[in-house]
Amino acid sequence: MAQINISLNVSERLFLRDPQQTDLGKRMVRNGILLIDEIGFDAFTFKKLASRIKSTEASVYRYFENKHFFFVYLVNWYWEWTSFRISFNTMNIPNAKEKLSKIIDTIVDTSQKRASIDFVNTDVLHRIVVTEGTKAYHGKYVDKENKMGFFLSYKALCKKIADIILEVRDDYPYPKALASTIIETANNNIYFVEHLPRLTDVKEGPNFHQEIVQMLESMVFKILETKQPKGSAKQDEPSEAQSRR
Repeated sequence: MAQINISLNVSERLFLRDPQQTDLGKRMVRNGILLIDEIGFDAFTFKKLASRIKSTEASVYRYFENKHFFFVYLVNWYWEWTSFRISFNTMNIPNAKEKLSKIIDTIVDTSQKRASIDFVNTDVLHRIVVTEGTKAYHGKYVDKENKMGFFLSYKALCKKIADIILEVRDDYPYPKALASTIIETANNNIYFVEHLPRLTDVKEGPNFHQEIVQMLESMVFKILETKQPKGSAKQDEPSEAQSRR
């Protein structure tokens, strides 16, 4: 797998100093991902991270205000990485249905990456997103954090997918809902296969990721081929205030 050197655009509201710009910051990100994967986000602390990178707790706080901001940063970084991979993987595909199939494959399949980032184990980060990613935006202060722009990367990713959905069917009234459903369903079923198998029909095995891809494709394209019920119409464009949310 080739390594590439890129800096992804994560909201500046999430950090005090961009960790992508320094060696110490990159070590925080690299080891923070590994530590959260090992002990879980609830047990993760900056003190433990500082010990792991042989630095001080104060040095970590120079980059991030608290561990929640650090976690949301990691999840945003993953959304930006997914968006980058989608653009890379679909750039030479003219057919909209084939593009949407490749998007689903990109979201689900972590075993066929053609590139990685030197300071991020993207497979491990994907596992964290599957297991604990919703903690980034399922919280008491989500509305405040949303107004601060914490989730713009996720919204941009969903819009990118929604735009391709509209290429497949330009009168489909719920493209953003379907886009976010694809992402959440993919992650939920990976989690269910590995931890709660009675909640999915996909069985654990060497090819279970590909089976989730096939399941999603069958659901998504069936939805897009189904005629809308009478009286159903594409909703009006959202107001400026709604768009900001």
